[in-house]
Amino acid sequence: MIIQICVGSSCHIKGSADIVELLQKAVQDYRLEGDVTLAGSFCTGQCNRVGVTIQVDDDIYPGITREGFQEFFHDKILRKLRGERV
Repeated sequence: MIIQICVGSSCHIKGSADIVELLQKAVQDYRLEGDVTLAGSFCTGQCNRVGVTIQVDDDIYPGITREGFQEFFHDKILRKLRGERV
């Protein structure tokens, strides 16, 4: 699975560095180093007023915040890795 975090100027201002840290920690905590590749990307054109845009494989999720990160991670990343419908 490839997870790309937007680090363009808009997402940077909205906290992309915090989201990168949260993703890095979650990948380590769940021991997903062999299953997940984290990468930065520039604008995907899916900017939202709040939060950061993340692309998981071909799916784009705008508006990810620190407060909503855990729900996003469980619903869109862990479930997909486990082969559950997302």
